[in-house]
Amino acid sequence: ALVATLPPGIATLRFAPDEVFVVGPGTMRLGGDTIFEAEAGYVAITVDRAVVERHTEWPLPAPGAVAQGAIAGVPAKLAWLPDGRAWIVTHAAYADELLDRLR
Repeated sequence: ALVATLPPGIATLRFAPDEVFVVGPGTMRLGGDTIFEAEAGYVAITVDRAVVERHTEWPLPAPGAVAQGAIAGVPAKLAWLPDGRAWIVTHAAYADELLDRLR
């Protein structure tokens, strides 16, 4: 319910009924029983679906769904954008490694 109250331009990835990864600027206070941890150590990249297909060993989620697992051997979260491209979120420490392996 709180996700619906977020300002425009805030991206969310729901990995479980009680777990939402919120991507946006600044600090937000959501209220209620929400546990909110500000985290600046993640990066996101956008690639074509074919790139992800070549670098995963697990079934990819359906459009509109999200998943987490190793992509090119790097721990990551995966979501599909409306245009069919993949949005990959990983720890900033893995960013260079992921980019090198996806080439």
